Amino acid sequence: MKAQGSFAVSVFSGIVYKEQKGVDCKVDAKAAAKAVKQGEVSPVYLLYGSEKYQMNEFLSFLEAQLVSKEDRDFALIHMDLGESPIQAVVEEAETVPFMVPRKLIIVRDASLFTAGKESAKVEHRPETLLTYLDAPAEYSVIVFLVPQEKLDERKKIVKAVKKSGTALAFTPLGGEDLLKWIEKQAAKEECRFESGAAEMLVRNAGTGLQTLAGEVDKLCLFAGRGGVITGAVVHQLVARSTEQSVFALVEDIANLRLNQALSIFYELLKQREEPIKIAALITRQFRIILQVKTLSRQSYSQQQIASQLGLHPYAVKIAGEQARKFQAARLESILNELGELDYKMKSGAMDKVLGLELFLLRLGA
Repeated sequence: MKAQGSFAVSVFSGIVYKEQKGVDCKVDAKAAAKAVKQGEVSPVYLLYGSEKYQMNEFLSFLEAQLVSKEDRDFALIHMDLGESPIQAVVEEAETVPFMVPRKLIIVRDASLFTAGKESAKVEHRPETLLTYLDAPAEYSVIVFLVPQEKLDERKKIVKAVKKSGTALAFTPLGGEDLLKWIEKQAAKEECRFESGAAEMLVRNAGTGLQTLAGEVDKLCLFAGRGGVITGAVVHQLVARSTEQSVFALVEDIANLRLNQALSIFYELLKQREEPIKIAALITRQFRIILQVKTLSRQSYSQQQIASQLGLHPYAVKIAGEQARKFQAARLESILNELGELDYKMKSGAMDKVLGLELFLLRLGA
């Protein structure tokens, strides 16, 4: 991958919240990055969300823009609210930097901003940050990292940061956006995916951007500069996890590809995967398909369903495609069969491998 300093702002998919005249205004994350490049730097950044890869990319972007390489030993300060109180962070921000023009204070484990329980080992006094935000130091920038989907909007500290600084949410990319992101990553390495190959990569490697970035690097290295990554290359070089294998197995069943589904099942057994675990993952996938089908009928959008079920938007997209191939009553019947199979497997009433194999044969028929 290219150096972090050349990081393209197109990776950002978050939303920035800036409070102006008492009203929250949404600005996209590209605008936040552009503002930094133009010298409009917030005294405090609150980065939160479940997409840690993008969060770390934005943090690297801030480091590259605000701190020169030769100043990093003195300018980058790392703190953890699980070990240090918030008042220590404020004290650090108020302390004049040594031998550098500006400090970037990176604060992790910032549970002060969420509804979760705070560390009992450390006593925090949030009012010190509230006071600091009234007149923040010009030579310090504080970055709070909160790897949680939501902030606790009831807290004064959250409202204060939104008013005086920048709150940026990093959420999973949607189905089409995820594929476009993969293609852009490949373009940076001067290679490209053939039609359908990027989607195959997601089906094999999952939706985590950190994993996908590594796989794109590997595939582009194999294809070479100006090369084309085909579906066959993805199949050859990108190993599927157990979860992704079960996902593919259900996909094959939904498309009446019984031989391919059984082939995946036997491969999982060769990898010494426990049949009960395989059955549990199959059950989970069919439950998701039924839930997506039910919510879609109630006119929920793909993004709303993803939020409701706690799933990646791409997983909802695929589950929606699978749901169209089953009646709701059939899905309920399959889940009942899986429940009975689980009981028989765990009670010893049926051989685990044979029971799961017979289930797949009946399902495919």
